[in-house]
Amino acid sequence: MKKQSTRTWIVAGVLAFVSLSLYVSPALAHHSFAMYDQTKTVTLTGVAHQFVAQANHAELHFYLVGPDGKLSKGADGKYVDYGIEMAGAAAVAQQGITADTFPVGTIFSVKVNPLRDGSNFGSRIGAIAKCPEKTPPAAGKTCDSVSGSKLLGGTAF
Repeated sequence: MKKQSTRTWIVAGVLAFVSLSLYVSPALAHHSFAMYDQTKTVTLTGVAHQFVAQANHAELHFYLVGPDGKLSKGADGKYVDYGIEMAGAAAVAQQGITADTFPVGTIFSVKVNPLRDGSNFGSRIGAIAKCPEKTPPAAGKTCDSVSGSKLLGGTAF
């Protein structure tokens, strides 16, 4: 009887360990930044068209502004859509980054580590420079150069 009880506890312990390992591994893998090229930093300016507030990672989607100061168009004639991943919605809200502070049409500049596969998406680095309403930066410049711009999510651009 004692051998059976000990065996039951061993089996239960092994099952608990395996279950915990299966639960923790995906959670750790989710927070990997391996998909981003952390050796590259790209500075982008864009016009917001969607803020996605998610618990794990908030996202800001925008149309890219080219070096000429105009919205960039792709080969298909559509505006070039880009997105950035940030910390969770609650964390970025504490930094002043919300759907209310980035409504559709907001012009801003941001630095990102781009995706390794070249897709139009990146992971935010540092502050976001938000231009004053309807005041884009001069061609070839970023929002931090515009008088009245605000830095959100950091103290330096």
